[in-house]
Amino acid sequence: MEEPVRTDDFDYPLPDELIAQEPVEPRDSCRLLVLDRKDGSIKHGRFRDVIDYLDPGDLLVANRTRVLPARLMGHKQGTGGVAETLLLKRREDLDALGHVWECLVKPGKRLKRNARIEYHEGGVHAPLSRPVVLIGEVIDYLDDNRGGRLVRFEPAGGLTLDAAIHKAGHVPLPPYITEYEGDPERYQTVYAMHEEHSAAAPTAGLHFTPELIERIGDRGVDWTTVELEVGIDTFRLVDEDDPTQHVMHTERYHVSQEVVDAAHATKAAGHRVIAVGTTSVRSLESAFAADVTTSEPACVAQRFEDAADSARMRGRGDIVERRDATTNLYLMPGSTFHVVDAMITNFHAPRSTLMMLVSAFATREQIMGAYQAAMDERYRFLSFGDAMLIL
Repeated sequence: MEEPVRTDDFDYPLPDELIAQEPVEPRDSCRLLVLDRKDGSIKHGRFRDVIDYLDPGDLLVANRTRVLPARLMGHKQGTGGVAETLLLKRREDLDALGHVWECLVKPGKRLKRNARIEYHEGGVHAPLSRPVVLIGEVIDYLDDNRGGRLVRFEPAGGLTLDAAIHKAGHVPLPPYITEYEGDPERYQTVYAMHEEHSAAAPTAGLHFTPELIERIGDRGVDWTTVELEVGIDTFRLVDEDDPTQHVMHTERYHVSQEVVDAAHATKAAGHRVIAVGTTSVRSLESAFAADVTTSEPACVAQRFEDAADSARMRGRGDIVERRDATTNLYLMPGSTFHVVDAMITNFHAPRSTLMMLVSAFATREQIMGAYQAAMDERYRFLSFGDAMLIL
């Protein structure tokens, strides 16, 4: 009988000096580790070499979401204390109350219900003589321990909410990136859509350049995009000893009929669907329906199933269109992948759900071996770091 999976199984010692603090230039010059799941072999190269592992007829699927300037630094009314707010998800279901967002706030313990925060044009480092462009009011708690709050926002000075956020906000870099002061566009993919919806970037896509995408197309490899609004879970580590007790936040995603048709054509021709990043993986797998007559998402990958159930699910179901859907799909060892045949990803934080996802796609032993090889070769880790191709 197999031992139950523990969160400690996905832990590893990551030296601070290997956490990338800035991106490389050009984007596709970062390093690339290629892991072959069939034999566990590892190869090293540069990201631009990824084209050598793509075959004509393969399909690359990337997440085209764009990062919102969702980090708001303001001052608490009454005390003047600095208050940080990270926008996570707009709550359209609460529109009757105004512009309400799920947020993370600091200092969480001091921002209680009815606390009001003023955000100035240019952010907290701008002179206080700058006009107030946005006011936030805490209206409820989400997660008191982590600073989760429901915040109602009022734009000031006749601005729209979008305009006010852009005047007061900044692109929210991950908390482990502490030294970067460069171009915030380097935390956006070159193919991102115009609309901004995400709290974090789909970082596996940061390595692509327009020239590399063009070369990939010239090779006969198809390209399409999904949308998944990346939430704070991309940074949140698993605290529970038993990872099955971890609760994933929901994220909005969209898989168009064009993507569905492209995946069908690729599979029918015997080629591979290759996901660019874990968010693309979760979008495609969330769009899989175990029973296409009901279009209900497959539950096999959501939680552990026994081997017999998993075997019965293989070969059944189909990927279907999803418009403005939500997912909390949690992929870990024991999950079944129905759509994705290979993936491009970054090197992830210890004890994260992303470590569990890649360990489910390969094996835990293969991933831990690849991560050790990457550390031995001094690869750069996390959002601005190097890349990995899992075949």
